[in-house]
Amino acid sequence: MTATLYVMNSSKSAHNDDLNDRHGDDYGKLLEYVEVTTSGDPSYSVIWLHGLGADGHDFEPIVPYLGLPPAMAVRFIFPHAMIRPVTINGGAVMRAWYDIIEISTSRGQDEAGIKHSARKVIELIDFEIRRGIEASKIILAGFSQGGAMALHVGLRYPQKLAGIMALSAYLLFPDRLQSESSEANAGTPIFIGHGTQDPVVPYSLGQAAHSMLQAGQRSVEWHSYPIPHSVSQPEIADIGRWMQSRLG
Repeated sequence: MTATLYVMNSSKSAHNDDLNDRHGDDYGKLLEYVEVTTSGDPSYSVIWLHGLGADGHDFEPIVPYLGLPPAMAVRFIFPHAMIRPVTINGGAVMRAWYDIIEISTSRGQDEAGIKHSARKVIELIDFEIRRGIEASKIILAGFSQGGAMALHVGLRYPQKLAGIMALSAYLLFPDRLQSESSEANAGTPIFIGHGTQDPVVPYSLGQAAHSMLQAGQRSVEWHSYPIPHSVSQPEIADIGRWMQSRLG
């Protein structure tokens, strides 16, 4: 287990009063986030987006189990999505990257919410670059809805990233991918993991994302696991190995 420094960062994040401002003029106000560093003076960053209804603390405990070597100084950023009503959950208010009408890649997409959250994620990437981490040393990752956002933003980001990771996720607006993709990230390695027993985001949606990206001749690493909508120890080990290959 890697020695890990846990730091909760709030001094450079958005205030709580901004959380209910879905599409307000909040440009430049960073999302609140949890920051975890594996050692001092990080050389790499991983921005990891949580799933629907969770928050940035959801994947915070996973860092020590990735098996990253102590010499690989990595800063993990676990942002909190903004709070909004979610239609598929009966309008309940929770942290979400966008509203979900139904689990679909083509119908009922909250385009305004996706666009707004994409901007907030881009602001975090740009913030890491201003902190001294090159884009090519940043991994954009996410689980479920967060994984969909990681794919959506990462494939369109104008500077080359170190990698994109999507767990139990799917593609947003797949019909637009070819026209909206960034040439800079056309060859960026992508890790996709999905549980074969997932009752929330169907396994078929993960397969469809993999197939479409593979058809576009992208560098995609596909992993399936006999689990529901969650992550497992074998998956965590695979993620750790993949991260080391991208950041080493």
